[in-house]
Amino acid sequence: MLFPVVIHKDPDSCFGVIIPDVPGCFTAGDTIDEALRHVQEAVECHLHDAEAAPQPSPIEEHLANPDYRDGIWVMVDIDFSFLAKKHKRINITIPEDVL
Repeated sequence: MLFPVVIHKDPDSCFGVIIPDVPGCFTAGDTIDEALRHVQEAVECHLHDAEAAPQPSPIEEHLANPDYRDGIWVMVDIDFSFLAKKHKRINITIPEDVL
């Protein structure tokens, strides 16, 4: 699913990426490419216990936010299939030689 993300850079810092539709989720990298490659991992870490994937908003909804002023907007494909992979713990008994 394509999500808008905003890239920003302050002097003497890495490139930062904010994913506005996943509140509180952000990442960074030494280059723009590196920062964008970290988006998937950042979302997975941020939403590891979530029940459902957020829905993307149009970029226009975020443009009025002063936190994103002077940022570069990019659409990033985020794969939320990790949310469907729930693990269950079970206790079993098997012969010791099989273990």
